[in-house]
Amino acid sequence: MSFWLSLIGYQAVWFVAVIGAGHGLAWPGVLGMLVYALVQLTCARHVRTDLALIAAGLVMGFLLDGALSRSGLADYAAGWPNPALAPGWILALWVTFALTFSQSLRYLQTRLWLAALLGLVSGPLAYLGAARGWQVVTLAEPTWRALLVLALGWALATPALAWLARRGSASTPPRSATRGARA
Repeated sequence: MSFWLSLIGYQAVWFVAVIGAGHGLAWPGVLGMLVYALVQLTCARHVRTDLALIAAGLVMGFLLDGALSRSGLADYAAGWPNPALAPGWILALWVTFALTFSQSLRYLQTRLWLAALLGLVSGPLAYLGAARGWQVVTLAEPTWRALLVLALGWALATPALAWLARRGSASTPPRSATRGARA
């Protein structure tokens, strides 16, 4: 997948997920993520790395957004019957975001400090935009507490995903080399 297709695809999944959640539906975001992931995996040079990124994105989403929900710092539209769990559309966004580290955010693989800074700033801004612009996340008052937890969580998660993508890309042969070895 090209840089631009990865970037545009991520933004498309973000909007589909947020608009769907705004209408009380988690499935549009999940479906968007599945399409994005299928295209990504079909074009991937390092399929194992992308599968590891998918798993890591799910775990990070369950941990960070689940903790925000359980603590009452965030309330999500289109959530599960158990409000302590991160909703499906949020998990779909985590998976899609994680997959960008092998494509459009590849440059962060060797710039972990920049990845941390990006997470520190853009993570909370995305949630603030979803809260204020789309009303799909309600952040508890005072809002700064939720934003602080988000900033810290994303400042850790973003370089972790970049590191995982770099580690996986370096340790597995590209798909074309693997295919050639089978012939």
